[in-house]
Amino acid sequence: MKDLFGKAILDFQTNNSPEDLITETNISEADEMSVSYLFRSFNEMPKLEKKALQLAKGKVLDVGCGAGSHTLYLQKKGFDVMAIDISAKAIKACVLRGLKNAKVQDVLELENEKFDTILLLMNGTGIFGTLAETSNYLQKMKSLLNPNGQILIDSSDIIYMFDADDDGSYLVPADGYYGELTFTISYKNESEETFPWLYLDYTTLQNAAHANGLQCELILEGKHFDYLAKLTL
Repeated sequence: MKDLFGKAILDFQTNNSPEDLITETNISEADEMSVSYLFRSFNEMPKLEKKALQLAKGKVLDVGCGAGSHTLYLQKKGFDVMAIDISAKAIKACVLRGLKNAKVQDVLELENEKFDTILLLMNGTGIFGTLAETSNYLQKMKSLLNPNGQILIDSSDIIYMFDADDDGSYLVPADGYYGELTFTISYKNESEETFPWLYLDYTTLQNAAHANGLQCELILEGKHFDYLAKLTL
């Protein structure tokens, strides 16, 4: 892994001539994303993210924290919050931004910790990679929750990205789940190896949660097939 996502974040934080990230999936064209978006303030965040941060309670874990904007907001509010990401460069930028507890960590390997709130935002289901891996992640996060804890997670139903038939039904691939995408990130003329990234429609998330002994509640829906859900024991 070249850690181009982290490189872009660190370049922006250190004013090292940051450029736009280019993202491409197996079902969409290349798209430019300004790294500055990852450094947004609370007021600049989408309503789903704002709602998740407003619902945060107790000791918080921010999974896949990126540039650390969610953690920074909660830290300023006085929360005890740990930010983790598999990107060493992103975590370096987080520390430079003033995050007190940020570490390079795969959530699946996190041990001996318990939290009241676990955040997975900016398509939090993405890190599951595939539908088959979803249970592994849900079981792991379940083990990290205190008895009255909550997992706040957002995603999108990407059915709208597929063509519709005459009868209004969508033409999705017959092999596998339509929310399983492969992503490629490019930055400064370098490309990362393609990796799996999962978008879950709410019903599929709900079914997966129930199968893993978790309650699932729809908290808020966005304007574009996106939603915020709360999972509890």
